[in-house]
Amino acid sequence: MKPHVTVLTLGVDDLERALRFYREGLGLESEGIVGTEFEHGAVVFFLLKGHLMLALYPRKEVAWDAQVPQGPKSSTEFTIGHNVNNKEEVNEVMAQARRAGAQVVKPAGPTFWGGYAGYFQDPDGHLWEIAWNPQLRVEDAP
Repeated sequence: MKPHVTVLTLGVDDLERALRFYREGLGLESEGIVGTEFEHGAVVFFLLKGHLMLALYPRKEVAWDAQVPQGPKSSTEFTIGHNVNNKEEVNEVMAQARRAGAQVVKPAGPTFWGGYAGYFQDPDGHLWEIAWNPQLRVEDAP
């Protein structure tokens, strides 16, 4: 396997609510819900930097497609990191997420490793860390 990820899929409870949060609240571009012509196909895609896709797919359909029982939700299974280039950008993204309906679970502030970061949860409980690392320069999207 090559060290390359192409799609990150988040299981969501309400696909329309999740679409509104990510598209209207956070400003990610999407054509909206597609695949509705298939019984288990309704999904939302967002093209991210580096050709990575973020997909939103109903949790029950993730379980159906993978042929595993749907388990309980857990916010601590993984986090999604979004790095920015300064403290002000951390504060701006955290405020944008809060306005979009996210729950800020850890306000932005200095980190133990010398950076500046905070965490929010999307409407389905997925944790996003918004971070500035003084050792990492983030390239602008093409």
